[in-house]
Amino acid sequence: MKDRMRIGDLSERAGVTQRTVRYYEKMGLIPPGEREGNGQHYYTDETVARLRKIDQLKKLGLSLEEIRDVIDLYFMDPSGVQPKQKVLGILKQHLAETDQKIEGLQQFRTDLLTHIDRFEQWLKDAEQH
Repeated sequence: MKDRMRIGDLSERAGVTQRTVRYYEKMGLIPPGEREGNGQHYYTDETVARLRKIDQLKKLGLSLEEIRDVIDLYFMDPSGVQPKQKVLGILKQHLAETDQKIEGLQQFRTDLLTHIDRFEQWLKDAEQH
C-alpha cells in the first residue's frame, strides 16, 4: 500500500511528536497502527487527516475527551453535518461556562472595590482623628 507510513513519517506529516501519536492511540483518538511481522507499526493517510482534525478541534477549545466523542463522526458522516452539530453544542456549553466565570469575576471585582473603598475610608477617618 502506497500511503502507509511509519510513525516518524506520520508525525512529520501531521506536525505532531511521536509521543503525541502514541498518546492519542492510547486515548482512542486515532486507531493503532497496523503491525507487521517485524513489529513495525504502519499508518495511513486517514491517520494524518485525523491528527489534523484533532489539532483543528483543539484550536476551537475542545478538550481531548470532547474530541474523542466527536472525531469518529467526521470520518463517518461525509456531509459534516452531524459532527458540526455536536461541536456546536460543545462550543455553546463552553460559552455558557465562560459567561458564568465572567459573572463570578465581575462579582469578585465589585466585592474588591467595596473592600478597597471601606479600607480607604477607614484610613481617611483615622488620619483625621
